[in-house]
Amino acid sequence: MRCYGLTTQTRYYKQLFREFFRKDFQKLRPGYGDYDVHIVMEYTGDAPWMDLDNLAKALLDSLTGNAFEDDHQVARLLVERRVGDREGIFMRVREIESRL
Repeated sequence: MRCYGLTTQTRYYKQLFREFFRKDFQKLRPGYGDYDVHIVMEYTGDAPWMDLDNLAKALLDSLTGNAFEDDHQVARLLVERRVGDREGIFMRVREIESRL
């Protein structure tokens, strides 16, 4: 999933992604296993004054009830900030395969 443009208003992302899932993934049902989530915030120019932990929380909250039932199912979380060609947020969510 990709979202271009940055803002310090993390509640904006929470609502944006929740709406995205509601419209574009209507047939998606939340899973009940463990998940691996990778979030990348790309920026141009000076690094933004945005706490990555707050961004991650807003994005994980937007996935609750859509990708997974509850954010306690996130077993692995990687959040990065890096310089990019265009400002944006990229997120990958994968269910972790059971090793049994």
